[in-house]
Amino acid sequence: MLKFISLLRQRYQTLLSQLDNKSAHAITFQQRHEQLIFAEAFIRKGELLNADFKLPLQIAVIGPTQAGKSSVCNLLLNNNLAGVSALAGYTVHPQGFCAGVSLAASTALQHYFGRYQQLRPSELSHNRYDCFALSENLEDASLLPPCILWDTPDFDSINAPDYKEGVIRTIALADIIVLVLSKEKYADQSVWEMMTMIEAFNQPTLICVNKLPEDSENLIIRSLKQKWQQARSDIFPDVMPLFYHKQTGKPFWQPENEKLIYQLAKKAVKRNHFRYQTNLIHQHWSTWLAPVIGEHQAAEEWQRLVSKQIDQALIGYQNNYLNHPHYYDTFQQALIELLNLLEIPGIAKVLTKTRRVLTWPVRKLLSLKKSHRLGVYQSQELVLLNQQAEHLLIQLSERLLDKIDTESRKNSWWKENYRLLRSQRNEMLEAFKQQADIYHQSFQQDVEATARQLYKKLQQKPLILNSLRTTRISADAAAIALVIQTGGIGLHDLVITPAMLSLTSLLTETALGGYMSKTETQLKQHQFETVKQQLFLDCLQHWLYKLPEQMMDNHHFNISPEQLAAAEKQRVEKKHGLRLL
Repeated sequence: MLKFISLLRQRYQTLLSQLDNKSAHAITFQQRHEQLIFAEAFIRKGELLNADFKLPLQIAVIGPTQAGKSSVCNLLLNNNLAGVSALAGYTVHPQGFCAGVSLAASTALQHYFGRYQQLRPSELSHNRYDCFALSENLEDASLLPPCILWDTPDFDSINAPDYKEGVIRTIALADIIVLVLSKEKYADQSVWEMMTMIEAFNQPTLICVNKLPEDSENLIIRSLKQKWQQARSDIFPDVMPLFYHKQTGKPFWQPENEKLIYQLAKKAVKRNHFRYQTNLIHQHWSTWLAPVIGEHQAAEEWQRLVSKQIDQALIGYQNNYLNHPHYYDTFQQALIELLNLLEIPGIAKVLTKTRRVLTWPVRKLLSLKKSHRLGVYQSQELVLLNQQAEHLLIQLSERLLDKIDTESRKNSWWKENYRLLRSQRNEMLEAFKQQADIYHQSFQQDVEATARQLYKKLQQKPLILNSLRTTRISADAAAIALVIQTGGIGLHDLVITPAMLSLTSLLTETALGGYMSKTETQLKQHQFETVKQQLFLDCLQHWLYKLPEQMMDNHHFNISPEQLAAAEKQRVEKKHGLRLL
């Protein structure tokens, strides 16, 4: 699941780079991207817990710009380790301070932070954000139980997007949240958006209201409670007023609340992490995947469009060729092959020689094995098939343009698919044409097999066979005369030659008439299925179905249904959470 969540986050991040930052689409994607960073980090923490790493208690001090987070960290540490500045955005890296624990106890954190590099505080630079610092606090921090206290960058400044991932990773790591607000910032929308986002973590929280003037405590706490209840459904946490100490210029922690964070530490139950983790993913799953599912739906709709156009093309092939009384010639070709099989051994040499010379053009027509040398003759079937393929692609282009105009949410997906179809159209048609030629030549084996099947049946009827052989001689002589008069005949005209008329008449009028009709139907059905499979399914449909897979990764999620199904199965079956990878 971690791998899938990371992939999904990366896809959102890539798509965000292509969008206008101010567009509603970008704002929505940005929110989901941040949620996925949270989820990814929270799962990473679960991995550490699952591997039984002895992580110290983690406390994150968070808050908006100039709320005084670093000052509160120094107060809790009883040491000036966190850098303090009047300038907004001074802290841009997560900085952890080991209070009552050693640095050696925090080695697992490098695994948690992943690509973020651990540095010493003095090595941190404003020119690089993918790093964090750890250092030891050597002073007695009586306000803190043994822990690592994290000072975090603000999450609401103009430059916050540059380093917000570090903030998110630190918050997801925390067992306790210390939210630092000031009287100027406690009502900011960014504060409550953040607190809403991290509610699923169920982290015990303490709100510190910093820079608080005298006599304003009750009013601000009432307002804070109202804001909390609007943003979250859990119980309103404790609030620590930090009154400004004029002499030291630092916030003042009330002595009666010295053990407040100790009490929160007792509520930080790590064994519940996996349940919270599962609930977090369930909560956002459908929202995160909405655009991915949208792409899958578009791909399915595309396949339906392709299948529909292929069905229509096959209907056209049936009507305009297989069922056409003039153009369909495949069975006649089988009968022509049958004529050749009816030759009588030992026939007069003169007639044989004459036939070879005078019927040479006809015999080239009759033998489909040699039909590629005919020159002027082109199979009507091939012409029609290529026309159907071209018409199919035209129709698909028109359907795509309709989708672009009517489906705004999937507009970019349809546009990209239209671009791919246009750019590969000629290549597809050429591949179809080549495959059609291969089919047309190879199918002659089926034609010859049909002729042999008819001949084998005739051999079971000696009287009919001999009658046909006798007719074959006289009919062939008539065909020779016709060739002499016309200089050659076309394949379609061959149906009306004496040879063909005699053959078909005898076959039809004899007891073999029903068998011949059945054989023709079988050949026609076999031809239809062969064209459907080899040309329209294996060639055109396969190519068209694969088009969406070629879409550019920086414009689409391109997460396959198989990847999604595997993640969905994992999400549903892992009742204890996502102890994976």
